[in-house]
Amino acid sequence: MTGEAEQKHPAGSDGPAPPATPGTRRPGGRTARTRAAVRDAVLSGLTELGYPGLTVEYVAEHSGVHKTTLYRRWGDVEGLVADALDLAGEDSWLPPDTGSLEGDLRALAREVVSSFTGATAAASGSAMIAAGFRSERAATALRAYYAERFARCEAIVERAVRRGELAAGPETDIDAGALVRAAPAPLLCRLFVTREPIDTALADQAAAAALAAARAGVFTRGRSAGTAVDLPERAG
Repeated sequence: MTGEAEQKHPAGSDGPAPPATPGTRRPGGRTARTRAAVRDAVLSGLTELGYPGLTVEYVAEHSGVHKTTLYRRWGDVEGLVADALDLAGEDSWLPPDTGSLEGDLRALAREVVSSFTGATAAASGSAMIAAGFRSERAATALRAYYAERFARCEAIVERAVRRGELAAGPETDIDAGALVRAAPAPLLCRLFVTREPIDTALADQAAAAALAAARAGVFTRGRSAGTAVDLPERAG
């Protein structure tokens, strides 16, 4: 086994030490390796067993970190899952940069398809999201994970404005966050609400709809809920 040595209980204690803030750790490379090993074991367990079946014992066995250390540093399964989701966002992922807003939105939507349709990736991603429905701490971590992801994606809109693909100014300030969420939203709805299959054709359709809405000014900040978008009149 690898990882940290067993952590003894305080004298007179019959159970694990009081939980610390999830992921509380000493600085250093060993700690980073330990946390990564625990993260990988948690994500593997969520994929294999789902949130209800995940246990500290499973994480200990698959990470090489003694369960007493897990209890001390993460507290419980909720803490382990929350920290695994937090660590999952500490990567170098960047949004697509194809040279056009249309291409970037299409690539972003297609990435959702590739992330959730491969057998392993689909199970892992679905398990992470499912955990958010079973644990409020996991839900908080999941919201933070996707908020950070979408914040990175706002660069797509900023580049489009600089290229002149979208108008921007004091009266046409674009809500970049809303726009980059619009492309994957229909796909995520099918995946996790209606439980329908998705493919690249649907990804392209979702991206095209988001692009059309952006060009129509739907994502302009300050647009009131009752402000209608001008549409062509129906014949007859």
